[in-house]
Amino acid sequence: MGYPYSHSSEVPIISEYFGQPEARTLDGWIERGGYESLKKALSVTPKEIIDIVKDSGLRGRGGAGFPTGLKWSFMPKDSSRPHYLLCNADESEPGTFKDRELLRWVPHQLIEGCAIAAYAIGAEQIYIYCRGEFFEANQVLAKAVEDVYERGILGKNVFGTGKRIELTVHTGAGAYICGEETGLMNSLEGRRGEPRIKPPFPAAAGLFGLPTTINNVETLSAIPHILREGSEWYRKWGTEDSPGTKLFCVSGHVERPGNYELPLGFSLKELIEDVCGGMKDGKSLKAVIPGGSSVPILSAEQVEDCTLSYEGVEEAGSMLGCASVIVMDETTDIVHQVMRMASFYAHESCGQCTPCREGTAWVTTILKKLLAGKGKEEDLNTLVDLTDQMTGTTICVLSDSVAAPVQSSIKYFRDDYLDLIDQEDADV
Repeated sequence: MGYPYSHSSEVPIISEYFGQPEARTLDGWIERGGYESLKKALSVTPKEIIDIVKDSGLRGRGGAGFPTGLKWSFMPKDSSRPHYLLCNADESEPGTFKDRELLRWVPHQLIEGCAIAAYAIGAEQIYIYCRGEFFEANQVLAKAVEDVYERGILGKNVFGTGKRIELTVHTGAGAYICGEETGLMNSLEGRRGEPRIKPPFPAAAGLFGLPTTINNVETLSAIPHILREGSEWYRKWGTEDSPGTKLFCVSGHVERPGNYELPLGFSLKELIEDVCGGMKDGKSLKAVIPGGSSVPILSAEQVEDCTLSYEGVEEAGSMLGCASVIVMDETTDIVHQVMRMASFYAHESCGQCTPCREGTAWVTTILKKLLAGKGKEEDLNTLVDLTDQMTGTTICVLSDSVAAPVQSSIKYFRDDYLDLIDQEDADV
């Protein structure tokens, strides 16, 4: 089901038990077929599991969309050194609220997915890195972990098989940058949450310098279902390049905002007009951010033919990202919204890279100048040039996350910027 609303177009797989408190409990999860997939996984080889996930076409649900099975296959087969699985539950992207719901309603689904993934990559230690502000969700997850240890589902002898899988929940301190996989690893090690230069990639030298795989909450939550039902079953939904279902977090000026689990390839226009009940108060659509605040903004015209798959959103001129759909109506001050996003990223920049540290601050300053009515048209060219220099020049993509909404807003909503400029002063 969607949460807090539902719609007949949904395909509830990982969200089926949203809103059902009994599904949080270990007994409740077992009654719903829980941990049968883990038992099945332990009866086959790790390679077989990886092949099933590869064949399913599951792509990372955290934003990058990298094929999950392929990512797992990068882990070295050498068992002489410890391997780690990290679950990124540090959900901090503005507009995103799906992982929180997975943690608070179906924690055992995630734990089971983590255990299967750990076995597949040869990891005996799992860390779930949670956003510190998720107080309720973290408590629910911690209780679920305690319960599986008591039943022997995790620990030194998983289900009596002699296999060891440990799980630790780590709570972050609210830094956005720790959502970046290497920044997350630094934080886990007790160091400043700064992204690392790659290569080496985590599969070669990750947490504590050892082989590591990092997956998103939503990605790992899909694993038990894929293993139980098979890769062909999962491919019944979605597109060839974007199989399966996806949780779409819809916020903004719609009648029914919330989480909706829909097949990838679903129409963005239909999501807004049908699933979410249309625009709030009968207003007209002005713009949509389809994948969280770090992707290019789409105009109302671009929304018309946009399909919500990795390739479909890219064709429309943006990125699916984490599928956080932010809908803005005709009353929206685009420049103000872009300034708020830029200000957020300027605040959250770790300061390690000059283009990001200085660029985000200057972008925010120029946007505030425009909003104060003190800007000139040449400031728009400055913003474009500045964000060009911020793109692809830093260790992580936080700097790019500012450039995307700034450049797309100037391209599609230039008049909104020009309306803020005093033409008399500009002509002087």
